[in-house]
Amino acid sequence: MDATMDEAGRAGVHPVDEMLPAPKLLTLGFQHVLVMYAGAIAVPLIVGRALQLSPEEVAFLISADLFVCGIVSIIQSLGATQYFGVRLPVMMGVTFAAVGPMVAIAQTTPGHEGARALFGAIIAAGIIGILIAPLVSRMLRFFPPVVTGTLILTIGITLMPIGINWIFGLQVGPTAPQIVDPAAAAWLESARAAGEVPASVQLAPTVANPAYASGQNIVIAALVLGTILLVSRYATGFLANIAVLIGIMVGGVIAALLGMMHFDKVAEAGWFAFIRPLQFGTPTFDPIMIATMVLVMLVTLIESTGMFLALSDICKKPLTQKSLAAGLRADGLGTTIGGLFNTFPYTSFSQNVGLVGVTGIRSRFVCVAGGAIMILLGLIPKMGALVESLPTTVLGGAGLVMFGMVAATGVRILSRVDFAGNRHNLFIVAISVGVGMIPLIAPKFNQWMPHAIHPLIHSGILLAAISAVLLNWFYNGAPHVDEDAVREAGHASDAH
Repeated sequence: MDATMDEAGRAGVHPVDEMLPAPKLLTLGFQHVLVMYAGAIAVPLIVGRALQLSPEEVAFLISADLFVCGIVSIIQSLGATQYFGVRLPVMMGVTFAAVGPMVAIAQTTPGHEGARALFGAIIAAGIIGILIAPLVSRMLRFFPPVVTGTLILTIGITLMPIGINWIFGLQVGPTAPQIVDPAAAAWLESARAAGEVPASVQLAPTVANPAYASGQNIVIAALVLGTILLVSRYATGFLANIAVLIGIMVGGVIAALLGMMHFDKVAEAGWFAFIRPLQFGTPTFDPIMIATMVLVMLVTLIESTGMFLALSDICKKPLTQKSLAAGLRADGLGTTIGGLFNTFPYTSFSQNVGLVGVTGIRSRFVCVAGGAIMILLGLIPKMGALVESLPTTVLGGAGLVMFGMVAATGVRILSRVDFAGNRHNLFIVAISVGVGMIPLIAPKFNQWMPHAIHPLIHSGILLAAISAVLLNWFYNGAPHVDEDAVREAGHASDAH
């Protein structure tokens, strides 16, 4: 851990509240930005294309997303009055739990009309999220170590495929493991033209894709991972704290030398882009779309609770019901701001939670600096395009460390659980982790279930949380709340 963190603790200032020198803040903040950037721009790309927007409009969505990421990260980490912000080192980004419902809405109503309806639903869901945050925060007593550890372990495990796919390639698209045989595709086109086969006939991919799991990508990811390990093992002080950044920089240089980084988009991007609210017109408010996004908001609040609990453990700062409510309210506020600025629902990014564990730097002002950098990236498209040119395989080596650190935090919390004296705790962990893996292993398991509940049951994190809470109640009884806890909850209720 950085020496300044120890000095802060001895001086009576908690490391979370320690203000580091500006150069360190900017460097550590930039490290947080790099590890979240690929995830931050993925959702605007997916939803913008589903809405059938023009390339210029999709580029605007990306800039707007980066801009709002920065604003909401600052609110969450720095705090805005006593009601908003968990005041832990949190970087905010668009939640992937919302991708499925938003794409479905976009495909049903594409274009600007669909965008106005989508952003209207997001604004409404954010406002409702602010209102229900205190109610969700009262569930904190249902998260003893056996539940918290299980939830955080599940979060880390469900994130690992992201880092692995960064290295080898996505399972669909141009980097899919198998592609359609070009010769067979040419034959099918000629047969269709001659009217010999129906237009609905499609060929299955049968040929190994050379773009998937290429040796070059594996070597780069291994070098990034090796660099991170060497720096974290042998470097001291500040250099050890930026091991992930150094690893990414080494990988970026190697990728550039191998011709894997292309700067055409950097040259084409402008120097300044004004992020105008309600770019696509006055939002519309459809009750069905709002109900769908409220379900997504509920999933987001439960997942954020898990992230905040993980950060609380990593930072050695207890998470109170009041601070949890403020953090969840900031999720709702961020979602409302996102809808106004033409973006999407926001939540804490898990890879940044893992990064806090890797670096040992717990200062929330690092994420405030990261938020300021994100705002600049949103306002200066050329800078955003430069960061975007970094191949995802470079992030893959770092992803294994960061996502694994989240899972390891869950294991550490579970190490405090009494498994020897209470064997029922083993059932809670075993079953809940298994339930959390269902959407990961069998993503189409819900195809015969009511479509309305898909946003809820598609999240393995939410399924694991529900399972762990219910099984803990079944085996260990309802959580006991002492008089101080009841009094604190009463005061919080009066304040809301």
